[in-house]
Amino acid sequence: MASTFTKLLEPLAIGPLTLRNRVVMSALTRSRSVPTNVPNDLNLEYYAQRARGGAGLITTEGTMICQQGTEWQNAPGIWNQDQVAAWKKITDAVHAEGGVIFTQIWHLGRVSHPDAPEQKASGMPVYGPSSIAARGGKFRFLPGEPGYVTPVALDDPSMLINMYRQAAINAKEAGFDGVELHAANGYLVQQFLDSTSNKRTDAYGGSIENRARFGLEILKELVSIWGSKRVAVRLSPAGGYNDMGMPLQENIDTFRYFISQADDLDLAYICLVRYIPLFDPIIDGKHRATKHDVLETYRPCIKKSPLILNGGLTPEEANQLIAAKKIDAAAFGILWISHPDLAKRIEHGIPIDAKLDPKTLYGGGPQSPYEEQKKGYTDYPAAQL
Repeated sequence: MASTFTKLLEPLAIGPLTLRNRVVMSALTRSRSVPTNVPNDLNLEYYAQRARGGAGLITTEGTMICQQGTEWQNAPGIWNQDQVAAWKKITDAVHAEGGVIFTQIWHLGRVSHPDAPEQKASGMPVYGPSSIAARGGKFRFLPGEPGYVTPVALDDPSMLINMYRQAAINAKEAGFDGVELHAANGYLVQQFLDSTSNKRTDAYGGSIENRARFGLEILKELVSIWGSKRVAVRLSPAGGYNDMGMPLQENIDTFRYFISQADDLDLAYICLVRYIPLFDPIIDGKHRATKHDVLETYRPCIKKSPLILNGGLTPEEANQLIAAKKIDAAAFGILWISHPDLAKRIEHGIPIDAKLDPKTLYGGGPQSPYEEQKKGYTDYPAAQL
């Protein structure tokens, strides 16, 4: 059956890279790099399946630039050579299937926990731009399931900027095609951008330009390692998740500035996440997000870099937005979990109807048996073509 999604299935050139279609696999935390933080054979099979399933671009799950006590046990890292070697097997497998793969580099900032085993092992405190705790959090693997704590204000941001730089060097050694800076979802870069979490009085706080400085300096370091067309950034301007969001006009002004400055670097792409109700927690009796039309508000700021949109898209809507030249590609998240062959289903007109098991979205922790880790991860079947 011929596909009607002609625009979504067109190749996309990004600098030296050509994506075979515009069906992007979004970064998805799955917590399966057991027993600690080194990618394993199960992770390899998961990514290879989705490359085999026709993904135009795979963005890995958030990959930590240093050891951190995240809520998401067994998230992978890219700060040591064991991790680099493990990722190299995965990138080789993806390339063997004709895929392109970027790694999303990640620091959680204030939303790690000092009592988490990984944080203790790191010997470092939980850092944030300022000593302001995020409201929320639930560390289910710790006694009493505590929430977020007040972080230690980062004295010298260049220390962590250098860690991002090293992660970019490691990603190149691991065979990735590029890197995506995780500047969304209330993690460290967004914590610097947002005036509710950043009360600094130095060059990294106060004005919009100063609050944007941290993320923009990281992007420039990444470009110095990779070249601009192999560096990307992910942003969620509507906030909400992890206690993010400013008054509407300040929010718009902040993100318009950051996006315009990032676009001037002529990046591989800028990924914008739309407002998603699921990521809009109720805090003190009201929704936390700064709800607004992300695509319409920030599209005019992006003139050089391809724009990828993420957040509740259907293939039908994505195809229409590409046809209207409002976006260049579409990132799907949940659909790729239960459909390892999502792009091929779109191409061949096969229904996208697999039921998602919410209980297996995340791994069961380091003690969970190998067979259990497969459930809801590598056992969703591909359709028969």
